[in-house]
Amino acid sequence: MAGTRAAIRYAKAILDIAKVNNTSDAVNADMTSIANAIKDSAELKNFLISPIVKGEIKFSSLNEIFASVQNETKGLFHLLLVNQRFELLNAIALQFTALYDELNGIEVAKVTTAFPITADLEAKVLAKIATFSDKKITLQNIVDPSIIGGFILRMGDKQYNASVENRLQNLKREFSK
Repeated sequence: MAGTRAAIRYAKAILDIAKVNNTSDAVNADMTSIANAIKDSAELKNFLISPIVKGEIKFSSLNEIFASVQNETKGLFHLLLVNQRFELLNAIALQFTALYDELNGIEVAKVTTAFPITADLEAKVLAKIATFSDKKITLQNIVDPSIIGGFILRMGDKQYNASVENRLQNLKREFSK
């Protein structure tokens, strides 16, 4: 997807500028809030991708919605106005966060469970992950009732499937032989 390649380039550029200005943490917070706002608001997402709405209106609206963001983020808004690429804002924000995490040795571990993860279970999972990873780990809980019970842990390109659904599938394969 061409949009993703462009989003990576924008994200790398804004990260480089933020590193030079020692504002990468603040810009990462900006990008996280932008990504969350777009994810939570279908209206904002549709507004940004709409070809009918003029770029100047998108630019001024983003400056009002995200009035407290860093200068680097405001510069990104301006660059998107000049290049007419506002539809990339969400992808840029997500790519920036991924690049920021990689730069700071943070890895996201996705834990899929049948129910929302509790604080106690989260602590146990983090302790277990710490035994085989030296990176700082951030847990992301995905709730999927179809796994029935247990959990599926994904970190990078590794996956550990301890779900009831997986065990049932294995039993089904054994009985069908």
